[in-house]
Amino acid sequence: MKFLLSLLLALGVIASSAAAKEYILDTSHSSVGFKVKHMMISTVNGTFDSYEADIAFDPESKKFTTLNAKIKADSINTANQKRDDHLRSADFFEVAKHPTIDFAMSSYDRATGVMKGNLSIRGTTRPVELQTTINGIIKDMQGNERVGFTLEGTIDRKDFGLTWNKALETGGIVVGDEVKMSIEIQMIEL
Repeated sequence: MKFLLSLLLALGVIASSAAAKEYILDTSHSSVGFKVKHMMISTVNGTFDSYEADIAFDPESKKFTTLNAKIKADSINTANQKRDDHLRSADFFEVAKHPTIDFAMSSYDRATGVMKGNLSIRGTTRPVELQTTINGIIKDMQGNERVGFTLEGTIDRKDFGLTWNKALETGGIVVGDEVKMSIEIQMIEL
């Protein structure tokens, strides 16, 4: 019995040492970006410049246990004020009624790097899959642990009620349906 108790205590210590740590975003070294086709001949790049996240990550196993993010929809930035105002309007994100875009992780498979979760845009929530790449874990000059990672995925904007479009006289449409997301994150251990 004494051996069993010692073994259970040892396993408890091992399990607690491999627990996930909480991190905060280093927004000055992070970005939330997207790409979408315009008039079928070029790609418009954009970012959302205001966001926050609740992240728990185990650096030993390199596994996420929590990733919940909130993006301010009105922070959209495509480097064109007229286009950004249109994207904020009821034709697209309708930011007055839907101020945030939310993501809540439901699972993470370290072996494949696939993070699954629910993405909510404009009041519509759909499951999505993001490919995750852990870019590194380091100690900075102040001794803080930092982790860098990339999330990439593709969604169909129509699945989230972003259906505005116009047909071109020569065929095709003004805005592509496929949106490619590319998110670069650097986080610091709390």
